[in-house]
Amino acid sequence: MELAEQLRGARDLEKTAWFHFTSVGEFEQAKPLIEAIYAETRIVLTFFSPSVAPNAKSYPYADAAVYLPLDTPRNAERLIRLIGPELIVFSKFDIWPNLVWEASKHEIPIIVVAGTLHAESKRLSGFAKPFFRSVHRHIRVHCAISEADAARFQELCSSEHEVVVTGDTRYEQVYRRAVSVEADTEFFPGQITLKRPILIAGSTYTEDERVLFAAYQLLRKNTPDNYPHLILVPHEPTPERIKEIRGHLMRERLAHLCFSELTSEVDLSAVDVLIVDSVGLLAKLYGLADIAFVGGSFRGSVHNVMEPAALAKPVILGPTIQNAHEASLLVDRGGAKLVTTAQALADAIATWLEDDEARTVAGDVGKQLIEENLGAVARTLGHLRKYI
Repeated sequence: MELAEQLRGARDLEKTAWFHFTSVGEFEQAKPLIEAIYAETRIVLTFFSPSVAPNAKSYPYADAAVYLPLDTPRNAERLIRLIGPELIVFSKFDIWPNLVWEASKHEIPIIVVAGTLHAESKRLSGFAKPFFRSVHRHIRVHCAISEADAARFQELCSSEHEVVVTGDTRYEQVYRRAVSVEADTEFFPGQITLKRPILIAGSTYTEDERVLFAAYQLLRKNTPDNYPHLILVPHEPTPERIKEIRGHLMRERLAHLCFSELTSEVDLSAVDVLIVDSVGLLAKLYGLADIAFVGGSFRGSVHNVMEPAALAKPVILGPTIQNAHEASLLVDRGGAKLVTTAQALADAIATWLEDDEARTVAGDVGKQLIEENLGAVARTLGHLRKYI
């Protein structure tokens, strides 16, 4: 068994904390907590999504990192016996019932960190609520990101359970990364510069790009002297996706180039769309943006709005943002605009490009929101340290 082999080579420490998460975002929420306790605590990571696997397995602050097998009573019992944790930590909301019930039998405390529970969650429905109460009543502490989330968790707990508002630990992660990349915005070889405004579209899917390219054509038509360069960062820049994007751009007759094709001889003034065909650059690229569009919002769930906000960039989002509390806060305060059509997207971009002051104010709102929410790591650690 892969886990047993990894644990044989793990550090010999008195206590072990077991962190489980599903998505990359949930891993980001767990990271500052893991790193704070790593020196004195053995760390075991489990995950379920293939998108997390490469990052988790190469993460230097983990003693073991493996896929979590299917949630059966037998698997739960076997894992608890093998890992022997003093504490189990679930990030956000991916809570596995059989694992919770088995941990309770062994009197192992469980904590949910950066906990969220949407108002529309099926867990709160009349049919499902009794089942989820039977799970959540075994969780020692729910650390929620907001008062509203805490109130919804309380519906699944009894009055003696500890439900506290600690905030979202990702704010620290994003802020720390933003501070480290803000001053370093040199990307292009040689003397290449972009003279028109820059629109960064991050973590996009096909559904986002359909709207985005239609809006871009409207901008070219209506503001021929000030339409932006578009730097497109697809969520998964696989060869198939890059081919799909290039095909779409060719049909739209938009001049484009891939990031990997850049040389010092390239005249970027003639390029409308630059496609980023490598990973790991988005957080840094946002530093170049005049305006940021965050993808996923026309597909079903918006991606990370914190990164452009931390860099004081005004943000534009599609209609689906209920999965991200911070996105709603950003829209409510004026640091982001929510659009539902290509025309509305084009109008939002044009309005901000024509008004430098409004663009600056919106960017400052986002940065202030990030700074206001710092401190979640320390508050959450206070609860973790009671058990390790």
